Amino acid sequence: MGKKTLVTGAKGFLGSHVVERFLQDGYRSQDLLCPTRAEFDLTRLSDVQDLYTSLRPEQVLHIAADIGGIGYSKANPGTQFYNNTLMNTYVLDQAHRAGAVKFLGIGTVCSYPKFTPVPFREEDLWNGYPEETNAAYGLSKKMMLEQSRAYRQQYGFNATHLLMINLYGPRDDFDLENSHVIPALIRKIDHAIKANEPTITMWGDGSPTREFLFVKDAAEAIFLAMHRYDSADPVNIGNGTETSIRELVETVCGLMEYRGQVLWDDSKPNGQPRRRLDVTKARREFGFEARVGLEEGLRQTINWYRSTSP
Repeated sequence: MGKKTLVTGAKGFLGSHVVERFLQDGYRSQDLLCPTRAEFDLTRLSDVQDLYTSLRPEQVLHIAADIGGIGYSKANPGTQFYNNTLMNTYVLDQAHRAGAVKFLGIGTVCSYPKFTPVPFREEDLWNGYPEETNAAYGLSKKMMLEQSRAYRQQYGFNATHLLMINLYGPRDDFDLENSHVIPALIRKIDHAIKANEPTITMWGDGSPTREFLFVKDAAEAIFLAMHRYDSADPVNIGNGTETSIRELVETVCGLMEYRGQVLWDDSKPNGQPRRRLDVTKARREFGFEARVGLEEGLRQTINWYRSTSP
């Protein structure tokens, strides 16, 4: 507690909630170093070197990423791989060189093989190739995990890695082209209600399953791992429950009181068939357990969106 902590991506969706969580328990605002991309471009080595020289963090929480939903990842695999690989490599390497005592990297469920047995267990991470539409993103994060292992092995550097499931909540990106399924769905339904449209069209056939974690729960997991976990082995972060996209759409339509028809465009990709994490390790290693159920989290997210959208 109280160490000077660099938080990359602190102004983003997850990062902003993490900063709030750290401020609630033992950290002062001057302890949290939250530079913007305008100040330091993390894809430039010289900028990352300048960041560590000028800010001198004692520990590093690396959240910043080039991220988006299926549509964005499918359209921008090269950009995503390039940006994330450079950011992850530079930020971790310079943390070691600058003498930081802890590095915590935020990884992704997209690193798992496409046909991982459900529930996904950490030991299955290397048993196949990721789902094709987001493989470039998932592999760039997987390389950060391997870099963490390598630096711990060679230098004794305390680098750890969390495998984060799909997040949602207030302050998410609600752009229809780039966002993940929940914010895109909320915005689409809101537009249909306002425009009195009788139908909405969703990607795929609705059969894939996903696990969704409320962003404040994710922030709690990160806070606990930063202070209680010290190992090269990655840890799943989720709530251990599985929901089909069709069920999700029905729930959000009900919460938003949309009475129109839902159409499914099966010419669009479904993505990975199933996702559900085995979350026993997070509970065992640092006491994390998700507390916000999907319906309550969706209600909070919808209320925030409606309170901030025109």
